[in-house]
Amino acid sequence: MAAVERQSSRSRGRRKAPAGLRCLLVIAVLVGSTSTDQTEEYLKREHSLSKPYQGVGSSSSSLWDIMGNVLITPQYVRLTPDQQSKQGAIWNRMPCYLRDWELQVHFKIHGQGKKNLNGDGFAIWYTKDRMQQGPVFGSKDNFLGLGLFVDTYPNEEKQHERVFPYVSAMVSNGSLTYDHSRDGRPTELGGCTAMVRNLNHDTFLVIRYVKRRLTVMLDIDGKQEWKDCLDVPGVRLPRGYYFGTSAVTGDLSDNHDIVSLKLYQITVERTPTEEKLDKEVFIPSVDNMKLPGVDDSSESMSNFAIFLIVFFSLLGLVFAGVILLIVYNKWQERSRKHFY
Repeated sequence: MAAVERQSSRSRGRRKAPAGLRCLLVIAVLVGSTSTDQTEEYLKREHSLSKPYQGVGSSSSSLWDIMGNVLITPQYVRLTPDQQSKQGAIWNRMPCYLRDWELQVHFKIHGQGKKNLNGDGFAIWYTKDRMQQGPVFGSKDNFLGLGLFVDTYPNEEKQHERVFPYVSAMVSNGSLTYDHSRDGRPTELGGCTAMVRNLNHDTFLVIRYVKRRLTVMLDIDGKQEWKDCLDVPGVRLPRGYYFGTSAVTGDLSDNHDIVSLKLYQITVERTPTEEKLDKEVFIPSVDNMKLPGVDDSSESMSNFAIFLIVFFSLLGLVFAGVILLIVYNKWQERSRKHFY
């Protein structure tokens, strides 16, 4: 049974108020508790990873599997060392059936490489498949689900004012390929610059999925304040997928460390209309948005098929009209002959 622990992701951004104002703040909170957007958060230990990582990857009772060059210490889980051509991943064994959730990630990226001489980054996953090595930050391409990428090395020469390291998100229905040469630009839903390397303070990111809305925020300045990175409504993710994180190095390298992964169940009120619209989904998608990177040929063929159906239907109607007109004229001629 999961232990109950409340912790709002927004609380990191709150500043302490003078003592005289705290009573007013308490009253305001109590009044605000009647709001229809009231949420409660509960830590789900079966989907969370924290110190001292006892039994991770080495016990049949462990909730987490490791893969590749992962190193487990009492202080962090190192996905890759600061060495060339390494990759590693850690995956939760339990599928997640929560409808609304928030994943808080405490991480650290550091190494000997200086500006633009480090790589490649790490990814956080919520996908159907798990424990599969591949080219996308150490995990498989053409995945089903959500990938969030902390990319520390620019592969595309012309970055169009994009500054690295860069955080981006991608929702894939299994047919999309992550374009490394363009740093995932063709398939990203949004993103932001995040200067996360070689910092002396803790760095965090949070992925929040509530009411089909995907939000990513960062706390990387050591001020205990969340800053918005991306916000995408209408994201539809199936339940029963797995959380995981992976990293990779190439000719350039970094230490990619995970300190903790904490998943919270979000309890949020829904109106009857929202409940009706919030149906179970089976293929990841984004409302009112054609997932980028999907070939347009199928859509073009569909439009062409519709055109042919309409064209031949109209042709058939014209042909039927001509036949009816001929039959009517002959009927009239016979009627006149019968009269005379």
